[in-house]
Amino acid sequence: MKKIVSFLLIINFILPVYPDTIQGGVSERGLLKQNRIVDKATGNGISGATVSIPKENYSTKTNKDGYFELDTQINGTSIMSVKKDRYKPFSMTVNEKTFDKPIEVSIEKSNAHDISIDSDMYHLGDGSYSDNSANAGEFHSSATGPFYTKKFNLRNINLKTPVYLVIGSIIGIDTLMARTMGQNRSPNAYASPPEVYFNGNKIAEIQINGDGQKIKLPANLIHRNGQNEVTIKTGRNLMQTSYVDYDDIEFMNIMIEN
Repeated sequence: MKKIVSFLLIINFILPVYPDTIQGGVSERGLLKQNRIVDKATGNGISGATVSIPKENYSTKTNKDGYFELDTQINGTSIMSVKKDRYKPFSMTVNEKTFDKPIEVSIEKSNAHDISIDSDMYHLGDGSYSDNSANAGEFHSSATGPFYTKKFNLRNINLKTPVYLVIGSIIGIDTLMARTMGQNRSPNAYASPPEVYFNGNKIAEIQINGDGQKIKLPANLIHRNGQNEVTIKTGRNLMQTSYVDYDDIEFMNIMIEN
């Protein structure tokens, strides 16, 4: 009998600027004879889905029944992504123990209102961080600076239903909350949280590392059928006052769900 285990991120780990901003996300994993990607609605295997771990420069595809083999070694915390046409981009945080037993991951079909803004991985910060920093040994690429910004068009958006900005996965956050939860080993230093802006307005702070971080967009900020902009700014080391020391983080998969 197949067992499915669901992991939910707790709402309070993203601190909203707007009272109705919420956060959540589900990844489903199960015990099988082989790793598998399935359709969330039907449970059927998905063929030809691309499974990749950017840090390891590894990519593979599922077979006709949705099964795949992970022929690479994972050292420490990494981000795994799953992509398939007509499905929402999916990512989850994995480590060397994740695949001790085969897992099942369910992905969801996108609808006409969902928009994938960016499915690449990005590294924000200044490239200077302690070995005790959260996920310091797992960063995939060089830092591109303290912030990320992307412009995109929203067409056919339905403002009568909630609109969410979703960050698929994020690692490297060194806030006090992240330290309290054991996500880094720094005994003294901690950083301010990454900030999320939409069309120039701050809408959230991200306090911990994790998957499926979901932020409700205030309807009055959305430019329907026009150009919109999302910006993510990394935090700063609050214990360093002689110069600006940016917190190094990596994230992957930004999309709009409606």
